[in-house]
Amino acid sequence: MAAAATAPGALGILQAGRARLVAACCARLGPGWRLSGSWTVPRVDPATWARGWTPAAGGAAWRRGYSSEVKTEDELRVRYLEEENRGIVVLGINRAYAKNSLSTNLIKMLSKAVDALKSDKKVRTIIVRSEVPGIFCAGADLKERVKMNSSEVGPFVSKIRAVINEIANLPVPTIAAIDGLALGGGLELALACDIRVAASSAKMGLVETKLAIIPGGGGTQRLPRAIGMSLAKELIFSARVLDGQAAKAVGLISHVLEQNEEGDAAYRKALDLAREFLPQGPVAMRVAKLAINQGMEVDLLTGLAIEEACYAQTIPTKDRLEGLLAFKEKRTPRYKGE
Repeated sequence: MAAAATAPGALGILQAGRARLVAACCARLGPGWRLSGSWTVPRVDPATWARGWTPAAGGAAWRRGYSSEVKTEDELRVRYLEEENRGIVVLGINRAYAKNSLSTNLIKMLSKAVDALKSDKKVRTIIVRSEVPGIFCAGADLKERVKMNSSEVGPFVSKIRAVINEIANLPVPTIAAIDGLALGGGLELALACDIRVAASSAKMGLVETKLAIIPGGGGTQRLPRAIGMSLAKELIFSARVLDGQAAKAVGLISHVLEQNEEGDAAYRKALDLAREFLPQGPVAMRVAKLAINQGMEVDLLTGLAIEEACYAQTIPTKDRLEGLLAFKEKRTPRYKGE
């Protein structure tokens, strides 16, 4: 009887907790909306979704064809593509002399670039790649690290973790193109992307335990979520390095390709995937990513409420009506992100 008496109260606490989680998710969608039933928040203003989602201007040809660089520093190149690739942005790491390792300066550059990209409504998909043949990112810059005193190491690792989190939280699809070595923080950077593709010759691993430390850029959290807890523990405990085929076998990457003469097989595949994403509704892409990301962190019932919240954002959009009209008229839809 006592248990029965307390059950309603416990249920109320659970429902209140779910409501808070869903509301927190909604806060990331914009200035509010309303769910059916008991899940309620203020209704969204459709004009919120009408601002700015236009195709990216600038760009250049296919292979190494890019538009004007957003950054002038050579260590990080942020480029908008054009023509059939318009809307795709490439983040290219270019620290050849240091194997693309994550230095204080590179972290600052990444943070600034990501901060600009997350509010740029012209951006539809982001590819993270290396401009250095055979290297994706070798992890933290240990030559710089060895010069730090103990009090400096923790704050610097926190900055790396924060930037990687910013990449994970970008509102548009992100693809890591791994055409070479991705160790430690380099693999953590790739794990923050929605999709990972790699050449069969690429090498990947969280090798920090070899240095008597642990992954500090999110690897202990994102690797288990990607491949399962037991296997993630095995890889971290052993500091094992996988090639592209082995990484595909354990689910660490989505696609593996034989490397080509140019050394950019993974990038080319990433570009193909990004092109597949471009025709889809921009608002739908944004809220689909949010629904998946947030839903994976909660129980199924709360996740379904989050999905309902995100679906609600697509209903008042002009793009949804355009999709239905294009279907009726048997033509390609012309989405504007409104």
